[in-house]
Amino acid sequence: MAFIGTDEINKIRNSASIVDVISSYIILNQHGKNYFGVCPFHEDHSPSMSVSEEKQIYKCFSCGASGNVFTFIENFLNVSFAEAVQIVANMVGISISVDINKKSNPKYEKEYNLMNFVLKFYQNNLNTQEGSKAVSYLKERGLLENTIKDFEIGCSFDKNMLYNILNKKDYDDKLLNDLGLINKFDNKVSDVFQNRIMFPIHNLDGQVVGFTARCYLNNDNPKYLNTKETYLFKKGSILFNYHRAKEAIRLNKELIVVEGNMDAIRLYSVGIKNVIALMGTSLTKDQIEGLKKLKCKLILMLDNDNAGETATYNLGNMLEENNFNFQIVRLSGEKDPDEYIIKNGKEAMLENIKNAISYNEFKLNYFKRNKNLNDANDLAEYIKAVIEGLKNTNDAILREVTLQKLSNDYNISYAVLKSQLGEIKNINTKKIIVDEKSEIKKSSYEKICESILFYMMHSKDFIKLYQIKLGVFPLKKYRAIANEIVYYLDKYKTINIADFISYAENIDLKDEIMAIINSEDEIPLTDEGMLDLLENINKKIKQDEIKNLKNEVKNEVDVIKKRQLIAKMTEIKKELENI
Repeated sequence: MAFIGTDEINKIRNSASIVDVISSYIILNQHGKNYFGVCPFHEDHSPSMSVSEEKQIYKCFSCGASGNVFTFIENFLNVSFAEAVQIVANMVGISISVDINKKSNPKYEKEYNLMNFVLKFYQNNLNTQEGSKAVSYLKERGLLENTIKDFEIGCSFDKNMLYNILNKKDYDDKLLNDLGLINKFDNKVSDVFQNRIMFPIHNLDGQVVGFTARCYLNNDNPKYLNTKETYLFKKGSILFNYHRAKEAIRLNKELIVVEGNMDAIRLYSVGIKNVIALMGTSLTKDQIEGLKKLKCKLILMLDNDNAGETATYNLGNMLEENNFNFQIVRLSGEKDPDEYIIKNGKEAMLENIKNAISYNEFKLNYFKRNKNLNDANDLAEYIKAVIEGLKNTNDAILREVTLQKLSNDYNISYAVLKSQLGEIKNINTKKIIVDEKSEIKKSSYEKICESILFYMMHSKDFIKLYQIKLGVFPLKKYRAIANEIVYYLDKYKTINIADFISYAENIDLKDEIMAIINSEDEIPLTDEGMLDLLENINKKIKQDEIKNLKNEVKNEVDVIKKRQLIAKMTEIKKELENI
């Protein structure tokens, strides 16, 4: 993210009315001091989002979403925080001092600059005489000049041309090897990619981190060769075309997920730009988080073969478990979306997308694979699979409709089917109850800590009370957040929650801070109320000290040391009585 100074961010935020900005995206109505509207961050049918003109923050009382003017834009438009600041700055007529489109990561600046140079080298190769064969190949594949340029496609040559150039630029062999650009064995060096079409791979922020390379000459080499896993190129955190597709996804409120890079390139080239490709046929936690940030419906459209069908089922289960809104497209005729568009055109593809089916409908067909439903055993297996497949859905109507359909289609007692599903649901419910209990255990003490931190973000008076009456939280994560709040006050001499939210963007504790803000309902608090909260923490600290001393006394064999520990414990008990 481009770095914009805190003072500049605060100036922009203070120049913008959060009510004016949010009301340009959703309808707000005033009730008392605050404004209310239908929350855009969850399925909302009545106004549950409150917007405070005075505090310059918003809060949804249903889903807990909250923040300042920048975080609203960031989440509503699916843009980065820096882009949100730029949008608000444009609204209020303020020029920003940095180029927010320039992605920066000082830690890997040298590596990113190197990868950009390599990208330009491969692109430039297409313009040479030797690159004419690669250009002809791309044109034969139906890739026009604009598409080649949009996807920064290039080509690599043999004779270690890349290494020779980078070596002259004094790049260290170890760095080139670590980034997957060269192979080094027994002091012999060679380019990893030779005589291949080069497709750059970008991370979610749009920085080049690796390449997919396709063979285009007649030889025995593997068809595709990818950059090895490096500290820049982590396959499990990348989605091909993500950075390029974000704007189209925002406009369409829909994302098409395909299997191969060429599938994504083909859809994009015919104007279907809200598309990304998987880096495999599974999803990692990082990729799931990246997809969740887009806040849109997914259309899963994988290859039209048995492997693609199995991958659709497995990915569908993952998406369902993570509560995604998604549908399925299974193409017929051609093996993948790339070939389908070449043969049938854009309109036929759009028709398939328009008629996407539910995941439940897909599963009803999937479970029939290789089964003879006239055979009693196959039919029993099929019905068990369908019922098992219903366990992850929270849609009661879908469950009822599916069971009724099974009952009608195969003349099976609805009560038996319902009973079978009930057994599965009961197992899941027991698991949920255990999880809920473990969640409750964390409550009272941590809740008080979070309340103190929440109110410290609102008032320098509360910060001073914290410093005088407590000074430090026993738990590390709360101690770190409190330190940031105190630092902020020391540096800027004032604090308000809207500005502190912006400040939190640039620190590692952002998620923890926003979780506290989202979980707290602001109730007016007096100094006496804050003192009560701080006293509760002090009591907890003293109680823990007494507990630890009891254990020490129990294990101490030296009589004199044992007396000293008891005396110390007695002293702390007196202090506890006076709190």
